[in-house]
Amino acid sequence: MTATLDWAGCATFRLTIEDLIVFLDAYLDRPAAAAPTGFSADDVDRADWILVGHSHADHLWGAERIAARTGATIVGSYETVRVMSALGVPESQLACVSGGERIRLGGGITVRVFPGLHSCVWAESPRDAGTACLGDLGVDWHRQRSRMDAAVAGLVGLAGVNPGVRDYVAGHDALASRGDGGALAYLIETPGGSLFYADTAGYWTPVLDRLRPDVAILGAMGRGNVDGEPVQGSLAGFISRQAELLRPARLLLGHHDDWMPGLTSALDTAPVREALAESNPGVELVEIGYRSGYPLFNTMERGGKHE
Repeated sequence: MTATLDWAGCATFRLTIEDLIVFLDAYLDRPAAAAPTGFSADDVDRADWILVGHSHADHLWGAERIAARTGATIVGSYETVRVMSALGVPESQLACVSGGERIRLGGGITVRVFPGLHSCVWAESPRDAGTACLGDLGVDWHRQRSRMDAAVAGLVGLAGVNPGVRDYVAGHDALASRGDGGALAYLIETPGGSLFYADTAGYWTPVLDRLRPDVAILGAMGRGNVDGEPVQGSLAGFISRQAELLRPARLLLGHHDDWMPGLTSALDTAPVREALAESNPGVELVEIGYRSGYPLFNTMERGGKHE
């Protein structure tokens, strides 16, 4: 079975398994200042499914246009479905999930849905993957909400933000995503191997500890969220701990490029590679370029399950 992965920047990927096309998130149209990826939502003419990690604009915006052009079914949280329905996506192309569901994608391929956690946007974040952050423990919902609102207001005010995304974030209350957007994680199971996908830096330990994917894509931006509290340490250590729980043969990162210049910067992955080498030497960290057609389940180079 042939399976390839194309990175579209931020946390969005196109997964092609034989004739099946699955988008992981749908944010394809970036600010003009960002490096081009070769993708545009209005140019997508084939898609069967769109699996949305959560409903923030930099993950969801564009899914409604892809669905309209291709007839793809959007799978996501109840918040994702609410936003997509308000934007005109018919109910027949929407699948509400919250964790625990198994969906047949076709061709003997299924996806299992798991509850996830969003990164702690409201907490102090590391400047790079190797810098440790401490504190912010026990912050109640009210203070988290206040800090999150301030962060979103700052985002909306940035001149360099894609106008469409800015309008989406600042739009009418019926269309704007609320809270953390209903973070989810997915395990795609195919005859050729399995892929775990999380588009933001957060997880529930009991969920990850029971999974053993061949390949994992993990969000690599901001302050990691472990079981509802901000990680006490670095982003590199946070990712390494996820790898220790999941034990994939291969690991890829998402959300780590300079997808919104003026707000973001590309992540130096060296600390992540060093942390993995120290605590998870059997995990191969793979870095791919945009639209690279990476062969997902070919023979692992280091200690993989398919050797």
